[in-house]
Amino acid sequence: MESEMTCLVVDDSRIVRKAARRILERRGFSVREAEDGLQALEACREALPRLVLLDWNMPVMTGLEFLQAARAEFGPDKPIIMLCTTESELERIVTALSAGAQEYIMKPFDDEIITGKLVQLGLLEEAEP
Repeated sequence: MESEMTCLVVDDSRIVRKAARRILERRGFSVREAEDGLQALEACREALPRLVLLDWNMPVMTGLEFLQAARAEFGPDKPIIMLCTTESELERIVTALSAGAQEYIMKPFDDEIITGKLVQLGLLEEAEP
């Protein structure tokens, strides 16, 4: 099992990227950022992260388009992809999970939500305060 804790945070909002970076770095992740799906795909080609925290609605290439491209290029399991979005309709969640996302969280998120999902995904041993 990979021990490197790397994450690519993909969101067109600098504020959201910064908030996610703070949470993830506190949990021991090394974090890179991308503003859209195309930048994210290029970043994954340079160095595949263990985890991608992915926004759905972005310019250039949406999160769903990135997800489909990443699964086609890198396979069904790597990187672990957690969609993070305001899209709450069940149909959208099913679409994302069917396309290969391992998890799905709603914005706004906080440390507790992200940490809980990281534990569920097996990326953290346990939720620490």
